[in-house]
Amino acid sequence: MSVTKSSFGQTSDGQQVDKFVCTNANGLSMELITYGAIMTRFMAPDREGKFANVNLSCPDMPGYEACGSYFGATVGRYCNRIAFGKFELDGATYRLAINNNEHHLHGGLVGFNRKIWNAEAVETVSAVGVKFTLVSPDNDESYPGTLTATATYLLDNENRLSMEFTATTDKATVVNLTNHNYWNLAGEGSGTILGHELKLACPTYLAVDAGLIPTGEQIPVGGTPFDFTDFHAIGERIEAVGGDPIGYDHCYVIGGDAGADGMRLAATVHDPATGREMEIRTTQPGIQFYSGNFLDGTPGSGGFAQHNAFCLETQHYPDSPNHPEFPSTVLRPGETYRQATVHTFKVRK
Repeated sequence: MSVTKSSFGQTSDGQQVDKFVCTNANGLSMELITYGAIMTRFMAPDREGKFANVNLSCPDMPGYEACGSYFGATVGRYCNRIAFGKFELDGATYRLAINNNEHHLHGGLVGFNRKIWNAEAVETVSAVGVKFTLVSPDNDESYPGTLTATATYLLDNENRLSMEFTATTDKATVVNLTNHNYWNLAGEGSGTILGHELKLACPTYLAVDAGLIPTGEQIPVGGTPFDFTDFHAIGERIEAVGGDPIGYDHCYVIGGDAGADGMRLAATVHDPATGREMEIRTTQPGIQFYSGNFLDGTPGSGGFAQHNAFCLETQHYPDSPNHPEFPSTVLRPGETYRQATVHTFKVRK
């Protein structure tokens, strides 16, 4: 196993960006940069033992600064959407940036995905990785409280990619952190993911309005094109989902009981063409399934076309600050936010 550090270049305003390459004993590797605590590449083998990058990436810093699709980023202070960029907490009303039609998305205009994080290499007996740390000051993107966040990415010799996010605050605030990798198990640039087979351990999903804001209703997936309780190709029923552009962009409610590690199985994805398979377990209550609907081939999409990748973002539900019936995303002084997700990579012969 190894961790190596090098330069990834500079931001347009002259800030240095470092790159870490972490490789396990089986040859799987991940690359991460300090800009956005972004995972730029994840190399995994197919059934023939051939390695490919299965995570959409940009070639350099100008590419990442031009890309508005959150490729590989650690997203915060609040991932997903907050309706009309507004919420109330302890009697005070907070107004956030409107950056997704009428709503707030993924932390605002300069979210955690556009910050330079501090980073240190992590090497244990069985894993290698990087621990990122970011201090988000009070009123950053209009969120209350000085928030200290960490994002730790580890790759072990069981071919498990572990992501752990923590946060503490000096004032009551809301927090919802996730990783925004865009996966294509056939390899980056290999075309659409519509033939990938997906299984979600999720009996219900959150109904949304035209702005993709939850209505508060949980809908059983049975008998709908949202039912992935058994394996289905992502493209099998995508036209029936509708939307503009067409595709999945919905938060699923994870079912089942947690194991001793506090995690539940959330998703399994298999690419029949290469045999690559990815299993996701998490402590989070929800998982956002996004089928790359808004990718359009422009620099803002890293040059990738619609449905060239999918995202499975483990998280608390969108717009939770405005839905008291949802699991709370409020963090108070003296508490520690802590959530973990593990992706296990396998090959079907």
